[in-house]
Amino acid sequence: MVATVFDVKNLTKVYRSGDVEIHALRGVNMRLREGEMTVLLGPSGSGKSTLLNILGGLDTATSGTATFRDMVLTDMDERELNLYRRDHVGFVFQFYNLIPSLSAEENVSLVTEIAPNPMSPREALDIVGLGERLSHFPSQLSGGEQQRVAIARAIAKRPEVLLCDEPTGALDSKTGVRVLEALAQVNEELGTTTALITHNAAVRAIGHRVFQFGDGKIVQTRANRKRLKPAQVTW
Repeated sequence: MVATVFDVKNLTKVYRSGDVEIHALRGVNMRLREGEMTVLLGPSGSGKSTLLNILGGLDTATSGTATFRDMVLTDMDERELNLYRRDHVGFVFQFYNLIPSLSAEENVSLVTEIAPNPMSPREALDIVGLGERLSHFPSQLSGGEQQRVAIARAIAKRPEVLLCDEPTGALDSKTGVRVLEALAQVNEELGTTTALITHNAAVRAIGHRVFQFGDGKIVQTRANRKRLKPAQVTW
């Protein structure tokens, strides 16, 4: 039986602005399994990024519980969440957040210097197909290459989970495929549990399972019996 990595029960998130309440999550229930790639699909404002931020320890819930293995994230204080993020989670965002004055290798090494059991920056960049671009600066790399450096940075600390928020959102289709191929390779070769947010319905075909979001809720869940490789996806 495949182990459960994340267990989410009746999770809600309410943002308040004066007298106005914005319900970002409305009682979400889900489980993410070890080693799978899960796609969270939905339009902007549907709650998927809020959920990912809570699972990553970047935000807190209003009510309900979110558990990572035997750790109750919704009971943790800020110090505990900091340690959780450092030791267990890799993040990939829509915008690459690379430091312009550092090379690809140096950007990745920022993570390896604080991780307890990292791989070398070169190894991480090799995995995403950039082993020959170690000394290149972000300005010398394409958008897709910069995003792959960001993926290398995320996986270099050997995280148990990789949380990706619209990783292809700023890329054209051809470049986006290269990024998805890198994420699929990480999932398959390293067994990293991966959750990928997208508003692009075509991307759902690469996931083991798809959770479709709408108005702060999961409105549909389905398993892909026959997954497609990123290169087979029609954008």
